[in-house]
Amino acid sequence: MNFHSLYDQGFARLAVATAPVHPAQPLHNAKEIASIAKEASERGVTLLLFPELSLSGYAIDDLFGQDVLLDEVETAIHELALASLDLLPIIVVGAPVRVNAALYNCAVVIHRGRILALIPKRHLPNYREFYEKRHFVTPGAQTPSFLDVSKWSASKEPREDSSPEYAPFASTLIEVEDVPGLVIAAEICEDMWVPVSPGSLAALAGASVICNPSASPITVGRAEDRRLFVRSASARLNAAYLYCAAGEGESTSDLAWDGQTMIYECGELLAEGERFIPGGRTLTIADVDLERILNERRRQNSFTDNAHYLGDHSPACEFARVRTRLNPARTDLGLERPVDRFPFVPDDPARLAQDCYEAYSIQVSGLVQRLRAIGKPKIIIGVSGGLDSTHALIVAARAMDLASRPRTDILAYTLPGFATSEGTKSNALALCESLGIPCETIDITPAARQLLTDMGHPYAEGTNIYDVTFENVQAGLRTDYLFRIANHRGGIVLGTGDLSELALGWCTYGVGDQMSHYAVNTGVPKTMIQHLIRWVATSGQFSDATGEVLLSILATEISPELIPTKPGEKIQSTQDTIGPYNLQDFTLFHLLRRGARPSKIAFLAEKAWADASVGEWPAGFPEAERVSYSLEEIVKWERLFLRRFFSQQFKRSALPNGPKVMAGGSLSPRGDWRMPSDASGEAWIRELESAVRDVPGSGIASVDESCIDSDPSGADSPTCSSGVGVGPGADSPACSSGAVVGPRISSDDVLGAGAAKENR
Repeated sequence: MNFHSLYDQGFARLAVATAPVHPAQPLHNAKEIASIAKEASERGVTLLLFPELSLSGYAIDDLFGQDVLLDEVETAIHELALASLDLLPIIVVGAPVRVNAALYNCAVVIHRGRILALIPKRHLPNYREFYEKRHFVTPGAQTPSFLDVSKWSASKEPREDSSPEYAPFASTLIEVEDVPGLVIAAEICEDMWVPVSPGSLAALAGASVICNPSASPITVGRAEDRRLFVRSASARLNAAYLYCAAGEGESTSDLAWDGQTMIYECGELLAEGERFIPGGRTLTIADVDLERILNERRRQNSFTDNAHYLGDHSPACEFARVRTRLNPARTDLGLERPVDRFPFVPDDPARLAQDCYEAYSIQVSGLVQRLRAIGKPKIIIGVSGGLDSTHALIVAARAMDLASRPRTDILAYTLPGFATSEGTKSNALALCESLGIPCETIDITPAARQLLTDMGHPYAEGTNIYDVTFENVQAGLRTDYLFRIANHRGGIVLGTGDLSELALGWCTYGVGDQMSHYAVNTGVPKTMIQHLIRWVATSGQFSDATGEVLLSILATEISPELIPTKPGEKIQSTQDTIGPYNLQDFTLFHLLRRGARPSKIAFLAEKAWADASVGEWPAGFPEAERVSYSLEEIVKWERLFLRRFFSQQFKRSALPNGPKVMAGGSLSPRGDWRMPSDASGEAWIRELESAVRDVPGSGIASVDESCIDSDPSGADSPTCSSGVGVGPGADSPACSSGAVVGPRISSDDVLGAGAAKENR
């Protein structure tokens, strides 16, 4: 496997093109098409689609009835087959094809001199500006299923002149043997606009890529209609959908043409070409994720059930099948598709605002319903001045407003410990004051010191040992206080932990912040939390004073604040211990929502994060935080993610109630994600390490094979320097979310401090 090869990573490079149209001049059109095909081949394209009737032109009216034209079309097919002999892509062009006494509007599939298939149009429009039934027919019972294409073929293989060469004349699936998952089908223009399209049946029969060579004259609003249909088809069929309309050169006697080109994948736009191009030449390229398509279909098991539902009318029986091989270059060709840095967070400002509105509303409405269902209790919440508890508090405030209850029914508590900073505490108090929410302070340090003394911890004797126990004593006491206050004041404890923390096990199990009566943030990843708070601050949900405090909290370093620091020392950083949330949320999305292999996640992460100056960033994302990550950093933190994700499942198996928020998924054992708590992530780690071993810049060399440890706890072996050294026993069930302070392994290792955190 070549780690940097898009084909080895489950992608295929596909393209849609328009060529300048020369009406009723097939040989001239074939020359234009061949020129574009050569360029596409040089760029590693494996499938190239041209518009409907692109060899003849679409708007030529009764010239379709002229043998002179049709003879030249057949010659043009042969010339194009000759031109394709040494080219990589499968070429799909449109052509009128004579069969006996009838004329068919066909997609002709050509590859390396062979005519793989001729696919006739199934639905001929004959309304408004369309008069296709004047010229063409649709296949019927008397239509042959195969045609002799000897006169068109240009195969390099020796063949006697008299021997026939047959190709399907029917709806056909082109299966590419050496590009797993690439199964190609075609429907032509109007075929997409009917209620039950040939493309739908093709997808149910196994096609992963649907091609639509279209002519489609342009009128005001039609381009958006096409986008709607193509996007819908790709989403509904869990497929890639390639579309192209005829462009410049078609007759404008009564119609106009824009040359629209689009490539969609599972409802997401990968690429769209410019319309109304002077000269009429476009080449729109995108790398389609075939593995994603197959994973989506397997996960949505109703997809296969739908094919079975058709019974005797199963689409699998209606398609001819042709196999071919492409032998694409397994080298680094880059990646022709957008890769979002933040897959949970849209880059488009309008879409981000909409997502924030919906996420916030889901959280608020979920809490309102829970309070209504259990008798309108008060809300007990621990606030620290951190992101999570801040967001949970403003969710609670809005819930009380919608329930027509006073915000004084929210009882907030700040619970400073050994390392709580004045800044975060002040932010928490200021936020409560601006919202009109009462907030009390309970200093937990005396109780924590007493507990450490009672258990004989070295810290009680004056030794500065800041281990898991030291941290979890604080986290546990905070939650214990909140639960007992809830008993005392007639309330419920509102959980504040987020989706990212659950994925990494960054919470103290049972007696700590893993537990609550209801959890509003468990469906929201850390990378989305900041945008939700920013949206609340800037969209007028609360007063200007509240907005100012929220923006101040956003500028604060993410820290559990459990380990004391001396003046001038860097404060304890969560991300120094468990990795940057930027990367960990990236891994979480692709593992949870896409089911992607670890090596593929690393491949995509490098494309997204290698260069901070390339690509888009979400609206409002701070310039100072627009960072990049090397492949070594990506691999290092992904290995840690995998170890923690598997070893910390037991915490998610006992997750309190809370709403699913993001389409990217949740980790509730009653919803999106179910996994045994004793599952091992070794195979996933091996897959990652095997793929990147000896790849320059990965940090994984052949000698690091011993680092694939079998410790079910997920802790990295202290003897290995390539991983994240967190010390022994870090993720054992007796531990909390973080790691113990263990021996330093190398300069690349992370000091495993921060077993737990404040209730945020």
